Amino acid sequence: MAELTVALAQVNTAVGDFIGNSEKILDYIDRAVGHGADMVVFPEMCLTGYPPEDLLLKTEFVRESTSYIEAMAQNIGDIVAVVGYVEGDYDTFNSAAVLNRGKLACSYRKTFLPNYGVFDEKRYFGSGDRNLILDIDGVKVGVTICEDIWFPGGPMDEQVSRGGAELVVNISASPFNRGKYEYRKKLISARSMDGPVVLAYVNTVGGQDELVFDGGSCIHDPQSGFIAKAERFSEELLVCRIDFSSLRRKRKLEPRFRHGATGYMHENLEIFKIARPARGKVKGRGVKVAKEPRDLSSVEEIYEALIMGLREYVSKNRFERVVLGLSGGIDSALTAVLAVQALGSSNVVCVFMPSRYTSDRSSRDAERFIENLGVEAITLPIDEIFDSYCGSLQEEISGENKGVAFENIQARIRGNLLMALSNRFGWLVLATGNKSELSMGYCTLYGDMAGGFALIKDLLKSQVYELAEHINKSSGSEVIPIEIIAREPTAELKEEQRDTDTLPPYHELDPVLEAYIEDGLSASEMIDRGFNRELVKKVISTVDSNEYKRRQAPVGVKITARAFGRDWRMPISTRFNASGR
Repeated sequence: MAELTVALAQVNTAVGDFIGNSEKILDYIDRAVGHGADMVVFPEMCLTGYPPEDLLLKTEFVRESTSYIEAMAQNIGDIVAVVGYVEGDYDTFNSAAVLNRGKLACSYRKTFLPNYGVFDEKRYFGSGDRNLILDIDGVKVGVTICEDIWFPGGPMDEQVSRGGAELVVNISASPFNRGKYEYRKKLISARSMDGPVVLAYVNTVGGQDELVFDGGSCIHDPQSGFIAKAERFSEELLVCRIDFSSLRRKRKLEPRFRHGATGYMHENLEIFKIARPARGKVKGRGVKVAKEPRDLSSVEEIYEALIMGLREYVSKNRFERVVLGLSGGIDSALTAVLAVQALGSSNVVCVFMPSRYTSDRSSRDAERFIENLGVEAITLPIDEIFDSYCGSLQEEISGENKGVAFENIQARIRGNLLMALSNRFGWLVLATGNKSELSMGYCTLYGDMAGGFALIKDLLKSQVYELAEHINKSSGSEVIPIEIIAREPTAELKEEQRDTDTLPPYHELDPVLEAYIEDGLSASEMIDRGFNRELVKKVISTVDSNEYKRRQAPVGVKITARAFGRDWRMPISTRFNASGR
């Protein structure tokens, strides 16, 4: 037969939850059987959860993974299941187990190990030294893992040229960042066309610490294009019947697949024969399950990533409620709205902590906003506490309660109050700072930086405004009052304070930050492109000198290709001057 019914199981699993993950995998296998699938494919390391990081250095963790995959195999009936797991042998491997009829039939070990950005796979894994093709009743299927298809000349080319693979499945755990989905689609299309070969890509979905996985699983036919696509940011079983007769005719007329392997070659290419599952007549067999997924704009995918990232962090760390300080400004307002939409209004607590510098406008805006959200609200004035601090410190840092030291005392009082509520009630504190502030050090250690999760830490201020306006537009109402969006940003830690007292205007600052941090441009390159010389030098110097603060910031959702954290690994102590001063 020149066809195969393939199910892509786009699932959300938790790191280290071998019992829960196994149960979910078996459940999806049963669903795939019910839809008449010959083969069901799961994401990279879905049994262990991804990424387990240094848990991979624990012998018992690797042993559990191997033990659970073997136990799971015994529950597999007449279907071919490809499941990502960690394999222990003479080394540790990122592997794909092929389960069929009660046995672990064979496995494929990932060949290309990424070691850039958020990936540290060479720290943990050995590279596979053999390639694998499944022969399912005459249909040749190559098995690859994530990075194996990210550039030409890899295992996939070898499977096509040496083994005649007509279908290549790629199991992946590819984290979200802005714009990456479109890049992935182009990559998958290119690899499929290169073969030519049908490429079935299954990505994980969910959140793990600062990473969000957006799914986007799909099947691409080199002649018909994308023949099946899953929704993003949600679990889904995508079932599609693939007919290879057209591909076979194409290859006879244009046999360029024979000459495709130009790069890395394995010493061994194993071909493992598997009998086709006997399905008989199954209702709905070969029919794609799920509607055509909706396309997401850039701001929509950022919104979905933030919602999923917060919901997953709260759930997987067993919190029930979150708490944040509400200032009357746009950053805390956006954080609060996202928290409500992720967790529900009953699970969000907003704390308003006014001081003598808090304007009547901030009070009014905060009160109206809290009414809009319907959340629990707490008001804790800080003036008496501030006076007590100032009295205690008067002899040591004398002054008229003015200057940065006294401004930061107010921020730290607020941080203390939030952490006290967290300790008492077990609430997760959400920090509300954005990437523009964090880049420039316009934030207070142990003050507004205090918290367990910094939801919008990878959003520049301009993106904060964009997202706030999107939320209002999509809801058809002023969820975030226009007064909050329109007001000039201020920390309100002294009289008549404005962010522009310390920072360049955000419409000037953000493009420089994006060029330096996300695009990796040097000072001279930015100046050559027309950026103001003094602005560039000031921004770079300020960003570099505040690394010590960022190193102590809470984790938050990764949105850009270069987020502070594992993407950005600058030394704190350095004499290199990137600003060119």
